[in-house]
Amino acid sequence: MASASQPTHVADSHEVIRVIGARENNLQGIDVEIPKRRLTVFTGVSGSGKSSLVFGTIANESQRLINETYPTFVQQFMGQLSRPDVDALENISPAIVVDQERMGANARSTVGTATDVHAMLRLLFSRIGQPHVGSPQAFSFNVPSVSGAGAVTFEKSGKKVKERRSFEVTGGMCPACEGLGQVSDIDLDELLDRSLSLRGGAIQVPGYNADGWMVKGFSESGFFDPDKPIADYTETELHDFLYKEQTKVKIAGINMTYEGLVPKVTKSMLQKDRDSLQPHIRAFVDRAVKFMPCPACDGTRLNDGARSSKIAGISIADAAAMQITDLAAWVATIDDPAVAPLVAGLRQTLDSFVDIGLGYLSLDRSSGTLSGGEAQRTKMIRHLGSSLTDMTYVFDEPTTGLHPHDIQRMNDLLLLLRDKGNTVLVVEHKPEVIAIADHVIDLGPGAGRHGGRIMYEGDVAGLRASDTITGRHFDHRAELKPTARTRTGAIEIRGAHLHNLKDVDVDVPLGILTVITGVAGSGKSSLIHGSLPASADVVVVDQTPIKGSRRSSPATYTGILDDIRKAFAKANGVKPALFSANSEGACPACKGLGVIITNLGFTQSVETRCELCEGSGFSDDVLEYTLDGRNIAEVLAMSADEAAAFLGKGSAHTTLLRMIDVGLGYITLGQALNTLSGGERQRLKLAISMAKTGAVYVLDEPTTGLHLADVDNLLALLDRLVDAGNSVIVIEHHQAVMAHADWIIDIGPGAGRDGGTVVFEGTPAALVSQAETLTAQHLARYVGA
Repeated sequence: MASASQPTHVADSHEVIRVIGARENNLQGIDVEIPKRRLTVFTGVSGSGKSSLVFGTIANESQRLINETYPTFVQQFMGQLSRPDVDALENISPAIVVDQERMGANARSTVGTATDVHAMLRLLFSRIGQPHVGSPQAFSFNVPSVSGAGAVTFEKSGKKVKERRSFEVTGGMCPACEGLGQVSDIDLDELLDRSLSLRGGAIQVPGYNADGWMVKGFSESGFFDPDKPIADYTETELHDFLYKEQTKVKIAGINMTYEGLVPKVTKSMLQKDRDSLQPHIRAFVDRAVKFMPCPACDGTRLNDGARSSKIAGISIADAAAMQITDLAAWVATIDDPAVAPLVAGLRQTLDSFVDIGLGYLSLDRSSGTLSGGEAQRTKMIRHLGSSLTDMTYVFDEPTTGLHPHDIQRMNDLLLLLRDKGNTVLVVEHKPEVIAIADHVIDLGPGAGRHGGRIMYEGDVAGLRASDTITGRHFDHRAELKPTARTRTGAIEIRGAHLHNLKDVDVDVPLGILTVITGVAGSGKSSLIHGSLPASADVVVVDQTPIKGSRRSSPATYTGILDDIRKAFAKANGVKPALFSANSEGACPACKGLGVIITNLGFTQSVETRCELCEGSGFSDDVLEYTLDGRNIAEVLAMSADEAAAFLGKGSAHTTLLRMIDVGLGYITLGQALNTLSGGERQRLKLAISMAKTGAVYVLDEPTTGLHLADVDNLLALLDRLVDAGNSVIVIEHHQAVMAHADWIIDIGPGAGRDGGTVVFEGTPAALVSQAETLTAQHLARYVGA
């Protein structure tokens, strides 16, 4: 053993990650040292620069340097990462990023395929399943069974020779639904009202007016009586009306092609890209097309052969449909030495699901249906059992979607990763996670250009005592609302049974602030998103990513840019199209991007600021036009706060005020949409949706990405929405939102099959004083009751 006086080995002198002069996004040339093999939490208000430092600088550079170690042949197939804007980065170790990006909504991707558990199950069934039906691909719902035979001609010893060849692939794909587990059908009741006649307006498809040309093609076809109610049609008449193939007919003396309503609507609307449709047609398509489990495979995606092979009476379809806690127990009963290593690996992965709080999922759950928090924890699974050490694990709000009851379990996992000798970097707002940090780095003081500086470095006790926004709010607690508003009505939900719901009957109040609570996986989203009636008055604001390229910005997404362009055009007597960097006003050198992208083949592309337009994206001619002394580039560089003061009135001003209301006053109008966080995207959607009155707003965890100081602003916003005559329904885990509610509906008591029932309905005060649920216990502890 080395003596105490022995000097430190030079290899042990790299104990901190050193960041020097970081200027990525809004970072203002900051220097910071982050201890290695410790848990460091980064705090600060939304937009203060946390993600720019952790993800955009440290994790980005680590991954870029690792990518450069691969052969150039491999690099050309990998995403090219640009070097972050930083003077120096020292002592960084390989980074594993576990973010909140939702898993791809590919219809063929499930929890089992995304985590490789299904691959292990397929191997298990191919080895010991009875009867034996083939290799692992015989149990894959993505591999079809195909066979073929024929003659091939090739040259042998100077002569042409013919040989018969055949092949056969045994896959597990259900041939009826092609492995999707669902088949689509058209709901005829959405297409027509059977009690009416054609001339009376029976067809309810957008654009098919009773006195219009589209309906005239049906009513004058001669195949049926246009004045007779659809319900009275004979079988032949109904078939001709709905399904008849293309036929030549004469209408008003003109030769026309007649086609049944269903194929006509299918071609004109249903087969087109959904996102390209107008909003009212898209809403109709969503109502008219119903997806139902494939009758051939009962929704399992697998053919008869794959489902016939069983282990102890359980088929692979049965195993994939089990709740993971049950599946883990079943796998533990398999005792066959031939597959012992495989079963050991399978058990370890399934136990990780349970440890991380996802034991309520099933392997056949579509990965696109997972929430951001569930997707993040699913990604964590492959790292929990890893033997790697001295890695840097980077987490983006790992408590998103977690009930206070589950946060302690997540904390244990973060500490477990640290104790294995890894550096754990966490961007987080929850006090429960900040409290376990070895080191805290607080950024601020504000957001956007008012942030990007280090406000505090040190331990948690020092943060509490510091005069930073985070320090002042660390122990701040919202109080229970003394009096609740009176409901104006209710949405009745009866017999809800989606996913794990157990025929739930509940009245969701209208005219007040209602919060839906419960542990992760208890059935909150299934109850609200799956049971609320589809209506134009229901505004759903969730965290699905906003679609948009680097040319999209808050100004284009909210429609503010249209008003700004018109104002510039009116002030200068020119066309509005001149003031678009994506149209006539684009800089001729960079085509409106503001940067010149040089593609260097397999190495990273180089972005350089366009010297002609100096990064504005606009041509010199356009920049000569001004509005109240500012050109278009200067207006787009304004924050929402500044732009609201500059514009002063009009619909753009109203939208900007709503952006400020939701806490996005710091975002610049021309900022690329893909640089916004999940919480910022959701609040931007909320800002656009807030124009309605008398609507039902459904918000899915609106506190995601919000600093403790911003939660009070959100509560004030929710109050304003309700006071304006709206109904607000919030699915939320944050105790401050629960305490502020007029009415709470608690779903539980547990997750998965242990949940799915309403365990409490009432006011927050009643929940704290009467109920014994997990939510009640944590809310009581939060408010100090």
